[in-house]
Amino acid sequence: MTGSRVVAVGHYQPARVLTNDDLAAMVDTSDAWIRSRVGIATRHIGGPDEPVDELAAHAGAKALASAGLTPADVDLVLVATSTAEHRSPNTAARVAARLGMGAPAVMDLNVVCAGFTHALATADHTVRAGAATRALVIGADKMGDIADWTDRSTCVLVGDGAGAAVVEAAGPGQEAGIGPVVWGSVPEMGHAVRIEGTPPRFAQEGQAVYRWATTQLPPIARRVCEQAGLAPEDLAAVVLHQANLRIIEPMAQRIGAVNAVVARDVVDSGNTSAASVPMALSKLVERGEIASGDPVLLFGFGGNLSYAGQVIRCP
Repeated sequence: MTGSRVVAVGHYQPARVLTNDDLAAMVDTSDAWIRSRVGIATRHIGGPDEPVDELAAHAGAKALASAGLTPADVDLVLVATSTAEHRSPNTAARVAARLGMGAPAVMDLNVVCAGFTHALATADHTVRAGAATRALVIGADKMGDIADWTDRSTCVLVGDGAGAAVVEAAGPGQEAGIGPVVWGSVPEMGHAVRIEGTPPRFAQEGQAVYRWATTQLPPIARRVCEQAGLAPEDLAAVVLHQANLRIIEPMAQRIGAVNAVVARDVVDSGNTSAASVPMALSKLVERGEIASGDPVLLFGFGGNLSYAGQVIRCP
């Protein structure tokens, strides 16, 4: 077996859009303040009748439809999320039930904002090992459920959504479409991004995260390219975790991907944690900004001060 590849992607967001002006009516902030500090204009927020597994199932269904597959064709479901409302059945099992799947293996991964790229690597490894033939990999989070809507430093950041990818074994004569993962964490700085308490609430040390992301992560992202046998200037697109436009832009510049489209979905969607990378990728594909076979750097980072990245070939 030569490896695995992403054959389709999909995404979903709740219908309700929360603007910066809406937030200004809730907390002491303004459209200008938010745009100047984080670059966000709008975000989508799900209602109480839209659990995170529903968002995930919508995104998964779109990815399967794009691949021309049925739910019965999948034997592994991986969902990256840190905002599951219930512990069991896990979110992956709930997604499988919503989609009417047969008997897939179902697992959740909680690596917060780096969850999807961890899950994609896990699916790649599982397919390569022969333990699965086709995986549905989803990043989904309802950050609105864990936001402190009285804290202007964090509530302006968050949004809800889901993104999905279908991963399957590369066929005879096909090259692997998912490159080696480079992943890790900084355990002693895990306090910098937190979801803690009862009820759980999102909090972070913004300056510490900014310094870490913009100084420590670009060399790691360049190592991802090296592992894939590419130079940064060979990339067609860069899809970083959509944390903050003021992190994304300098980080992309320091990676050296001078010819790449840089995903900036954070402007319209806010920080959707594990959903941000697959959702931004799906939108680039949907808009035709990248072509099938193009090399794309995916790089998630954040909670636990964890990171994971790989270069994929665009489906």
